[in-house]
Amino acid sequence: CDWSRRVLFRSTIVPMDIKQLRQFIHLADSLHFGRASEASHISPSALSRSIKQLEDEVGVCLFERDNRSVALTAEGTIFLTYARESLAQWNTLRTQLMERTGELQGQISMYCSVTASYSFLFEILSEFRSNYPKIEIKLHTGDPEHAISQVLSNDEDFAITAKPDTLPTGLAFKPIALSPLLFIAPKQGINGKATPISRLNETTPMILSEGGVARKRIDRWFKEQAIKPLIYAQVAGNEAIVSMVSLGFGIGVVPKIVLENSPLANTVDILDIHPTLKAYEVGIITLEKKLKNPLVNAFWAQLKPSL
Repeated sequence: CDWSRRVLFRSTIVPMDIKQLRQFIHLADSLHFGRASEASHISPSALSRSIKQLEDEVGVCLFERDNRSVALTAEGTIFLTYARESLAQWNTLRTQLMERTGELQGQISMYCSVTASYSFLFEILSEFRSNYPKIEIKLHTGDPEHAISQVLSNDEDFAITAKPDTLPTGLAFKPIALSPLLFIAPKQGINGKATPISRLNETTPMILSEGGVARKRIDRWFKEQAIKPLIYAQVAGNEAIVSMVSLGFGIGVVPKIVLENSPLANTVDILDIHPTLKAYEVGIITLEKKLKNPLVNAFWAQLKPSL
């Protein structure tokens, strides 16, 4: 922007084009005109004109941009919250009006790990797609550690995740499965030494997740056993733990559902370590306030708790 001085938002913002708000959100999320224009189905030059028009309308610079980079301004960050809330309100209103016609249509989004998509999605989505064929489901996969934050930040409507010991305020949780947390070891032994392992000590190399429910529980387990663990590696994603264990680098801790879906399951052994770790309670989360949205509520209502 080339304004010499920025001004705060007007006290009353004129309602804006919904497509323009979506374009702004795409750019704010990607900070890349090429990717944002592709997601918006317009050319980069058209997107640039749309963003400039939006900035002129609100009277502030929303992005700092040059030939190499794009970044949100402080005002842009504030406007992003407004844009997300406005779009959510619009979607709720639109679906409420469509609900009066007797047929729901629109889009909901879900976040989960690749393992969760293999394990649960077919059963969860097949019935829903049959009952609501005009509701589009947008799926994103990634590190399960980020599932809760994706929902809390309004980036996703739902996420499949392990229930933490304390569920954040404002989240609704519906259980769908229970999965034990397992200690696993390489079949060929650690570093090629096929020594039976019946207990862990401070010389046992451990391969652990960087964070999340499993990491908190194993950290607590070591503390209760008065063991200072020898951490060989900390990795993102449970699948990577199975891979590193199978190569003989150490002992890992993974949920049973991860091991069952891993192509490397036959290269590791499950250890009989006591006391056992508290099992994973896997479920689907959403923001409680989003249950007022007919699309979100329709999906939530058809979920059948398995516990």
